[in-house]
Amino acid sequence: MTRYGITVPFDDITLADHPAWFRLLAELGYSDVWTGEANSADGFVPLALAAATAPELRLGTAVIPVYTRGPGLLAMQAATMEELAPGRFALGIGSSSDVIVERWNAGSFDEPYKRVRDTVRFLRLALTGQKVDEEFETFTVRGFRLGRPIASPPPIYVAALRPGMLRLAGREADGAILNWLGAGDVPQVVAEVGPGKEIVARIFVCPSDDPDRARHVGRLAVAAYLNVGVYAAFHEWVGRGPLLEPMWAAWKAGDRKAALAAIPDEVVDALVVHGSPESCRDHIQRYVDNGVTVPVVAVLPGGDPLDRVVRYLAPTA
Repeated sequence: MTRYGITVPFDDITLADHPAWFRLLAELGYSDVWTGEANSADGFVPLALAAATAPELRLGTAVIPVYTRGPGLLAMQAATMEELAPGRFALGIGSSSDVIVERWNAGSFDEPYKRVRDTVRFLRLALTGQKVDEEFETFTVRGFRLGRPIASPPPIYVAALRPGMLRLAGREADGAILNWLGAGDVPQVVAEVGPGKEIVARIFVCPSDDPDRARHVGRLAVAAYLNVGVYAAFHEWVGRGPLLEPMWAAWKAGDRKAALAAIPDEVVDALVVHGSPESCRDHIQRYVDNGVTVPVVAVLPGGDPLDRVVRYLAPTA
């Protein structure tokens, strides 16, 4: 059975007010809540709040960057969440991007594939409670052992865009986390992961009967993400490069207004779900039909009011 998630925390809702929303999500049939981690709330605290207030919900990070915490701290936080919500937590990790790692966190975005691979391998050992004293290719850990052992390790998912990382997710993780792709891109991506793995996809939605407004919101989001190198390379791989070249050229030239105007409607319509409630549900279902096992809607600002959106996009709607 397909699980159905939503991205939290919600914009313009304080964390203190989220418990009521978590209970509502559970009542409406949402199975999962997933967090990200960029420049807003961190990835773990909102999930801890959800764990304490809505025990029906499964919890996941999509995703925690592997560069912004040391390996031991990442293992401790994952174990803490598993202890708080046993059997309901999934740890999603990824390389993130050079913007987040280097510009915002003063790190070095070196060898992302190897760093993610090594982090998965470290976590597989550490989360069993055994002592880890090992030299990985991108870091070394000496004598680390969890001080609070957990009954069983949580599943580990890898955020992936292109073949190398997708195959890593299929080979060494429990599943893949996808982001900023269209429903039509899913078969190409899932084929690289291989069979028998969970496929989590964040799906951006802006439900609105005003297509111009929804597309404006969508263009802002597309420009913010798809000018980052890792996402640009992904969209070149799936064949969207010719459609995005004008935006990339204007962005590199420093003309943000021209870059927004250069994004074709067909790109926005593929990557941002918008329209009536019925058309939004149908669009999300296409992701599932093409291989996504956990659709995770991410509500963009500027569409219908949030309380209406969570109700008419709910699995029970």
